[in-house]
Amino acid sequence: MKNATIIFCHFVFYCISFSLQAQSSKKLISGPWAGNVELRTASIWLEVSKQVKKVHLTYKSKGSEKSNKVAYRGNLESDFNPVKIDLVGLDFNTNYEYDIWVDDEKIELPFATKFTTKDLWQFRKPAPDFSFLAGSCNYTNEVIYDRPGKSYGGDSSIYETMAATPAQFNLWLGDNWYYREVDYSSVWGLQYRASHDRSKSALQSLMASMPQYAIWDDHDFGPNDANQSFIFKQDSRSIFNDYFLNPTCGQDHKGIYTQFSYSDADFFLTDNRYFRSHENLEDSIDGKPNNKKSFLGEQQMEWLKNALLSSKATFKFIVSGNQVLNQLNPFESMQHYSFEYNSLLQFLKTHKINGVIFLTGDRHHGEVIRLDREGNYPLYDITLSPLTSGVAKPHASELNNPQRIENTLIEEQHFGKISISGPKNDRALTLEFIGKKGQIISTWKINQKEITKQ
Repeated sequence: MKNATIIFCHFVFYCISFSLQAQSSKKLISGPWAGNVELRTASIWLEVSKQVKKVHLTYKSKGSEKSNKVAYRGNLESDFNPVKIDLVGLDFNTNYEYDIWVDDEKIELPFATKFTTKDLWQFRKPAPDFSFLAGSCNYTNEVIYDRPGKSYGGDSSIYETMAATPAQFNLWLGDNWYYREVDYSSVWGLQYRASHDRSKSALQSLMASMPQYAIWDDHDFGPNDANQSFIFKQDSRSIFNDYFLNPTCGQDHKGIYTQFSYSDADFFLTDNRYFRSHENLEDSIDGKPNNKKSFLGEQQMEWLKNALLSSKATFKFIVSGNQVLNQLNPFESMQHYSFEYNSLLQFLKTHKINGVIFLTGDRHHGEVIRLDREGNYPLYDITLSPLTSGVAKPHASELNNPQRIENTLIEEQHFGKISISGPKNDRALTLEFIGKKGQIISTWKINQKEITKQ
């Protein structure tokens, strides 16, 4: 009888513990993950349910006995509650661990919550070797709101593969979620889609495994092929900013463009939607490029040119939601906005900007496009797409595109791993196209000397 009582008590305790854990998990919608990790600062992101009244976190350097506590001071108890908590006064090149507390209950998670601050290498030692992941087009099925027929979203196990792939950060190249008709007709709908798609369990370990940066394209900005006329563009901008931890979000409360650096590479995250003209606007008037047809817009273009002039980086990644250099792209491309396209390429030539690589998404297939320039080094456009969305194979004249680097056409779900390595003045970029199960589909490599004007 005594043993039966003990067993019963253990069973009751287990049930209570399981119930409390289930309640806690319902309070956490998605996250946590660490982003915008710098030398002495970082931010933690998560989203909690409407019932949550307070959130705090504790963090410490790995191996330390002493924890620090930071409480969230923003508003809660709304329909959507993305939370950002800033950590300051950190040590550089240091491993940190953190825990999330919701209504004073510690949230137990199936993955590690940690991050490492950047190293202070400048003027002290060679630029560190590093790797990052990148991809675009993440479609999460929700049958009731999807178009009839075969589901557009594919195998989400690719995110488990990405989480297990060593890298310093991940870069989302646009279409990070897909607004449907029921979403982009209201601000609440826009918020719903971002919250719903971010909450999927397959994403959580990837988000927590490394810092995340992002740009957007049409589907996570508004309707298909959306442009500056989208009536909720300012609300969409705010939602994007709520669900990512980029360093900044445009200038003068316009656009989402920004910049960050890692080792000897600079990343210029451009916004191809907020300032964009409709693609059917005349591209030329009286035989001259139409300066009123904007892709990036005057404000952003001025920022980008000045930022490129300021950059001392070996590799300068210009990140865009649409392809830039593909002359046979029949769909959305900066090529179809010839005034700004010509202006940017002329600027790169005039000011001898070395080390430029374009990094793009959108196309639902992957490839590396090369643009030869007379008297200068060739430019390259690396396209990585899709993550989980449907595959779209090139056809017609684009099928055998002479600009495409041999063996780089990828017609299946994939992401890219880009590694930068080597001694000073002999740095190399290695691109691996990686399939959803971790198989290396193709590789491409280029040395910094090949993208430097001799």
